[in-house]
Amino acid sequence: MAVRESAWEIQVEDVVAAGLPPAEARDFHLALRSAANAGRQVGMEAEVWRAVVTQRLLRPDHPHALHQLVYYSVYAKWDLAQRGPPPYWFPSMAQCRLTNLGRLMEANGPKLLGSSYVNPITSFSVFQNYSVCHPEVYWSIVVKELSVTFRNEAKSILDTSDKFKEGGAWFPGAVLSIAECCLLPSSSPKKTDGNLAILWMNEGSDNSPVSSLSQKELRNQVMMVANALDTLFTKGDAIAIDMPMTSTAVIIYLAIILAGYVVVSIADSFAFKEIATRMRISKAKGIFTQDFIIRGGRKFPLYSRVVEASDCKAIVVPSSGNDVGLTLRNHDLSWRDFLSRVAGLPRPCDYSPVYRSADAVINILFSSGTTGEPKAIPWTHISAIRSAADGWAHLDIQAGDIVCWPTNLGWVMGPILLYSCFLNGATLALYHGSPLGRGFGKFVQDASVTILGTVPSLVKTWKSSKCMEGLDWTKIRLFASTGEASDIDDDIWLSSRAFYKPVIECCGGTELSSSYIQGSLLQPQAFGAFSTPSMSTGFVIFDEQGIPYRDDEPCAGEVGLFPRFMGASDMLLNADHKKVYFDGMPSYRGMILRRHGDKIQRTVGGYYIVLGRVDDTMNLGGIKTSAVEIERVCNRAEESVSETAAISFRSRDGGPEQLVLFAVLKPGMTKEESSLRAKFQRAIQKELNPLFKVSLVKVVPEFPRTASNKLLRRVLRDELSKGSALSKL
Repeated sequence: MAVRESAWEIQVEDVVAAGLPPAEARDFHLALRSAANAGRQVGMEAEVWRAVVTQRLLRPDHPHALHQLVYYSVYAKWDLAQRGPPPYWFPSMAQCRLTNLGRLMEANGPKLLGSSYVNPITSFSVFQNYSVCHPEVYWSIVVKELSVTFRNEAKSILDTSDKFKEGGAWFPGAVLSIAECCLLPSSSPKKTDGNLAILWMNEGSDNSPVSSLSQKELRNQVMMVANALDTLFTKGDAIAIDMPMTSTAVIIYLAIILAGYVVVSIADSFAFKEIATRMRISKAKGIFTQDFIIRGGRKFPLYSRVVEASDCKAIVVPSSGNDVGLTLRNHDLSWRDFLSRVAGLPRPCDYSPVYRSADAVINILFSSGTTGEPKAIPWTHISAIRSAADGWAHLDIQAGDIVCWPTNLGWVMGPILLYSCFLNGATLALYHGSPLGRGFGKFVQDASVTILGTVPSLVKTWKSSKCMEGLDWTKIRLFASTGEASDIDDDIWLSSRAFYKPVIECCGGTELSSSYIQGSLLQPQAFGAFSTPSMSTGFVIFDEQGIPYRDDEPCAGEVGLFPRFMGASDMLLNADHKKVYFDGMPSYRGMILRRHGDKIQRTVGGYYIVLGRVDDTMNLGGIKTSAVEIERVCNRAEESVSETAAISFRSRDGGPEQLVLFAVLKPGMTKEESSLRAKFQRAIQKELNPLFKVSLVKVVPEFPRTASNKLLRRVLRDELSKGSALSKL
């Protein structure tokens, strides 16, 4: 990858080498020189990049090498240590006032902040801090922006009288059905019966029209399923869903909650033992599943795994067509037979919702379970409201948006996506198949998706395979990313697909029902970084002695969340909640902080970077660093490398921790491990610390991951301890 010392030093030959024909390269070079006039002085790099983006010099159809050349050359002399991450996206005042949060700030800012309020951009951080200090005020305003209707209004927003509830009681006395809120029309946000509720396409039908359900059609189908549920189950029963996140799965999810049951979320990728564990912990009385999963043109068994895992009644949805493709157990039902149970009702699509208290459990989700039994985390109506509100505030989800995010109801992003769409009046876009290939990208194009959510490993696959070339994603107004640390170069590729729209980074957890740090459309955004705590979220970063750093101080350490986190869990089904999240945590301003387990860095300029889990920290030569920090540097050090994983390791004879790097190469690439070791060593010494020494590099075909795609460094460490590579340490 060619990089010059500034945009002015890029020559026509560089542009040709990056993939443009000579005539087009000359025109591009002239336009680039003109844009570079915006910042010829030292320290004006951001103005040059802003001009490049504003003038749309770089197009989605340009080679990625050209995007790399321009971005990295513009910021070649940017001093990260002195200035923090370089911005690539800049909010405009006109755009900000059209966002959900900007509109709310303009309406309420002068009253709440007084003379300190200026505008949504200047006053964003002040308003975020206000939402932390006055959560009752913030949530009383925001809940009215969502499609949430209470059967009985709350006595207050927050009740802190019970000292045994670290997080307080939110919306005490409120009664509602969050599923009904998802299904009914509303005036704010504007949602009518004719609105598109769900768009979807089946894998392999890429040239067919996109299928759709209107708000009224969705409501009718949910109510029919709710009626059928009442013929089989007892109110309050836990009912599992283990199937891809299809339109049918969404209908089932909403019907279970509407009818007063509890959803048990199980990811469709699990083996039978993991399914059995989750069925046992949740005490599920039934399970909805599919006969097969269709991915990449192949059929994978799912029903057979469910049968091996549980004797509970299974309702089996066909993966294609109208009939299941196998023989069922005697007590199981096909989807067709399940729906036929309401055939005798005079109005099968009418249903009276079951209204419950705001803190009633509606959904049981599970942590990844990478260290022993997974934690069973109950979600309530309040969890759903929190997830939708963060989508409203940070992703700016509005009525009329079309939101697509490849995920599963077994992972936290599934329910978050569902509530973020239906409680904000947006359309949920679902691709019934693998998101890895061009078929998914064509669906994004054909469905006119406006907000696309991703995980970084998915973006890496799209970029390296070049499967999305030639598709039009320019209707996308923002991207979102979660699940793992983002790679800067992958984010450049993603953002460039839509003329450098922002990639809003999100980091949170199942037990939070949302994110604790995110990006915001009211702040400049930097690749691979978070720009703010989420609205109403307070936290501190503390050192190894539990001493907090100042709020404005660049630092790195463990994050401790303020305990009054609206929507966060206050119980676990199979573990001591207080022990897991509060015991052993430091106090801050009279509060016991809530444990999350992330190590994060606050940079110069106020951005945040997730450095990994606290237990991913390594001690190299007496200096503590994180695996993620090392991986960020090594991922950019060699063109042939797709991704790296860093672990620290002690030899059998003991001694200090040694740094071992695993590398996955791009398809078709080969590279000697000794050569990679030298490259990684130079990059680490230059960008991190000259004292860090790379002891070993191992090239592997792929990394072990959890079902939710989290890297399992522990497995790599175990494999290393078994292998002959130890003799080299």
